[in-house]
Amino acid sequence: MLRVDALGAIAAFVQAVQSGNFSVAAQRLHLSRSAVGKAVARLEEQLGVPLFQRTTRSQKLTAEGELFYQRCLRILAELEGAEDELAGDRQTPRGRLRLSMPVLLGQRCLAPILLELAERWPDLRLELSFNDRKVDLLEEGIDLAIRSGSLDDTPGLRARPLGEHLMVVCAAPAWLARHGTPHTLEQLAELPAILYGRSVQEASWVFQDAKGAFHEIRPPVRLLLDDLDAMRLAACRGLGVTRLPNWLVDTALRSGQLVALTFAERAQPIVLHAIWPDTRHLPYRVRLVLEELVERLPPLLAGMAITGAATTLTP
Repeated sequence: MLRVDALGAIAAFVQAVQSGNFSVAAQRLHLSRSAVGKAVARLEEQLGVPLFQRTTRSQKLTAEGELFYQRCLRILAELEGAEDELAGDRQTPRGRLRLSMPVLLGQRCLAPILLELAERWPDLRLELSFNDRKVDLLEEGIDLAIRSGSLDDTPGLRARPLGEHLMVVCAAPAWLARHGTPHTLEQLAELPAILYGRSVQEASWVFQDAKGAFHEIRPPVRLLLDDLDAMRLAACRGLGVTRLPNWLVDTALRSGQLVALTFAERAQPIVLHAIWPDTRHLPYRVRLVLEELVERLPPLLAGMAITGAATTLTP
């Protein structure tokens, strides 16, 4: 069992992991390198397991060390969150916040909000990761992640909706002139399409009618891409009909490069969520960023009013 004085050793251990070595951890904690090393050694002695695999050139966590590190992050987050709640409105956001987000959405919609927060709060240290893979928040020490679509029922995580991607079915005017303009989903399902996915099995579009019923179509694949911006470029070049978020194609719709198609059925929106490790006391900096995204992201996702650029068709 750890003693009460282990809290300082835990902080030293976490900083050693995040810094990559004891020397940098010591500088950040304003301690000597030997003090950090002794603190970690005391933890290893009390736990009865090695936390690091050490060589002359490097150190990395053992399996037990990785497990203990994740638990330590949650303990420190709980303590910080409790302190934040007691401090109330007297505090300002400070400290490190690691946030993971999809590349294109992050660049277009999230980064302007987050960078403005960084300017407003100089003590808030943002570490932003732009990638399209599904990160493991607990394993990778991520404070907040943004995900599109349905969520898995992953234990130890909480989620909050941030808004919806309004999806637009669109094509270039020249492509419509060659293939004809579809008036129904049945006609749309026969036209060569630019689809998103890494396999043909993933490539489908879902629509919802006025009665709430869902309709799934699988148009023939003209191009199968796993990058939304490449899909937009392909559609603008007249390579097929596609379905993309409104915030991504609003400029092309305004300029006439693309034409939005409307049907009796509505293209099913894709919900965007923020997810974070479940903790009783959420740190203030995380709560601040989360509330900013909840307030400011939906208008950015909506983009322009679709009706202003769409060709309205009667089925």
